[in-house]
Amino acid sequence: MTETPGQTVGPFFHHALAYAGDSELVPFGSAGSVVLHGHVYDGAGTPVPDAMIEIRQADASGVVPAVGGSLRRRGAGFTGWGRSCTDSAGRYWFSTVEPGLPFFAVTVFARGLLNRLFTRIYLPGADGAMDGLVAEREPDGRLRFDIHLQGPSETVFFKFPRT
Repeated sequence: MTETPGQTVGPFFHHALAYAGDSELVPFGSAGSVVLHGHVYDGAGTPVPDAMIEIRQADASGVVPAVGGSLRRRGAGFTGWGRSCTDSAGRYWFSTVEPGLPFFAVTVFARGLLNRLFTRIYLPGADGAMDGLVAEREPDGRLRFDIHLQGPSETVFFKFPRT
């Protein structure tokens, strides 16, 4: 058997895959929470209004949770997984905790992509972080990381087998 070729994945995210609380790994404003946010831009620097970002991360102690039912987060405890669709200005956001392992694993879905993209967002000051993959700490403590799909500021994306 041969592999099926990739095909574009959108633009249906906002209608089919978003759900209430999908970007809240912990309640917004709760003790120990941090906001991870940014924009998704295309190669021309234009915001992408219909992208979807998913993150997977360790908890604050560095343990990656193995919790079933990540979509049903309310009352399930910290699952380490979240999803955020960009708004009309290309913005995404998550309410989460700073991971004990100093990065967020990130998957990007967007109209026109034949396959999803994989990258990481490292915490400021993380040892061994690649240039261009470190979030900026804002004065209010939030973490900002903009994702550029192409162009001179293109985000570093990783290749995985069969993706």
